[in-house]
Parts: sequence; C-alpha cells; structure tokens
Amino acid sequence: MVTSEDLRFIATIASHRTLADAARAMNITPPSVTLRLQHIERKLSVKLIQRPSRIVSLTEEGQLLHDKGVVILRGLDELQEQIDERKEQVCGRLRVLAPLGFGNDYVAPLLGKYKTEHPQLDIELELSDNPNWSSHHKWDIIIYIGALNDSSLKMITLASNQRFLCASPKYIQEMGYPETPQDLTKHHCIALRENNEDVTVWQFTHVSDGQHEVIRITPTLASNEGRVIKDWATAGLGIIMRSEWDVQPQIKSGELVRLLPNYSLPDANIVALLGSPEKERSARISGFISLLKEQLSPAPWK
Repeated sequence: MVTSEDLRFIATIASHRTLADAARAMNITPPSVTLRLQHIERKLSVKLIQRPSRIVSLTEEGQLLHDKGVVILRGLDELQEQIDERKEQVCGRLRVLAPLGFGNDYVAPLLGKYKTEHPQLDIELELSDNPNWSSHHKWDIIIYIGALNDSSLKMITLASNQRFLCASPKYIQEMGYPETPQDLTKHHCIALRENNEDVTVWQFTHVSDGQHEVIRITPTLASNEGRVIKDWATAGLGIIMRSEWDVQPQIKSGELVRLLPNYSLPDANIVALLGSPEKERSARISGFISLLKEQLSPAPWK
C-alpha cells in the first residue's frame, strides 16, 4: 500500500524539472531517488514517470497519484495542525519560502531562533527570487517583497519598505548627478531581475505635484542577485534601484548616495503570504509571523 511518505516523494519529484533537481531538494543522491521511485512503481505495479527522458514527465498513473496525493497530504497536514493546536504545542513542520537576500539576512536567523525556542519543530527554508506560484500550496509562509500579482493569497504586512535610486560617489563624480528621471537615459543603469517583473521600466512620482514619469532603461549590467548589483553600484559601475532594507546601511555610511530624492518609486512592502486564512490559526505559523513582526518593527534598517 502507498504511504504518505511515498506521496510526499512523488510530489517532490513532480515539482522539479529533473530527478537530479529533486535529489538536491531532498539532500540525497540521484541513484537513491531512482531506486526509491522504482520501489514505489514495483509496489503499485505501474510506471509513474515517462522513460527514457531527461525531464520529469509523469505518466497518466503518476499524474493521478500526484493529484490525489496532494489533496491527501494537505488533509493530513491540516489534521496534524488541529491536533497540535489542541495540545497548544509548536511542533510539526514549518515550510518557508523567502527572497534570497532578505531571506539570508533576516528570515534565516529568525528561523534559527524560532527552532531554538521550539525544539520539536522541523523547519524547511527555501530562498528564491523567482518563486513558482503554481506550487504556493507547498509553503506555509511565503515572504515576498514587491508588486503582488496573485491576490488569492492572504497577505500580512510585516514592514514598510521603499525603493531608492542609488549610485556611488565615484560614479557621480565621473558621470554627474541626474536631476530628473529623463536624465537616466544618459546614464549607466544596472537592473535586478526578480519576480518576473519588467525590470527595465522604472516608474517615478514627484513628491510635490504627484506627476508620474515612466522611464525605460537599457541596462549596462544585470543580475538576478541583489548583492551583486549592489556591489557593482558601490564599485562605481552604475545606478541601481534597490529596496530600502538593502541599501540604507550603505547610504548611511556614504558608500552609496540616494538619487532623485524629490521623486518616489513604487513601494515594495515586506509581506507574509498564506495559502488560506486557516493557516494563520496554526500555532507554528502564527508564532513565526508574530516573531517576524516583533523583530521587524521598528525596521532594523531604518
């Protein structure tokens, strides 16, 4: 008979492009994944993935097992949560998805603190600047920064966060100080590629008269890693648009200078997203959200 662990294993395989990717996610070797998959197939007397293929492609039976299995696993998790709540214990498994930079700097340390406070809790943290929204149900909490396209998720604001335009004193000395957003077309701009946004469109609102301006930049440098573009900016290679939480320390130290302070950029508040309102009632989820709010208010980067 198929077990819940078998169902979780199939769900993990189905959410990854290759068996090697699934093996990395489970922290086991690719041969171990293959052997376990074959064991489940023998047990059920059906093939679950198409062979030969380098890309994971479920058979009809594999898709059925995955689709039904996800529903069963969700029900088991909810049942466990209800039991835990009756015991008023923070235990079970907490799955968190967070952006790469913010996750490293703030979420990971707080999860370590939370684990110390609740030893019976198992924690899984994944860091990504391009979350897969089709598998959002896999996560108990998604920490998100930026414009949110999926409004079906319950949103809890953790901290306000502005976006700033910045460059190093070295760059400003060499290339001059832009006076208006239109001046940016004559400058070296650096783009951060994240959340599938159009990163070449920068939107400005004048703080006095509320006039809007939209500029399309042509990046001379681009990366999907926020720390990379910040390092490029501090090295004098160009202008970046970056979250306040990330660049405020460098602005205070003088490594970066805020540009066009008379214009505001779209806010990118830091929020927690939940797949359903019921999740907020879980002790382990509500407890960590409370810890996040406590540690981010007031914002430590202000």
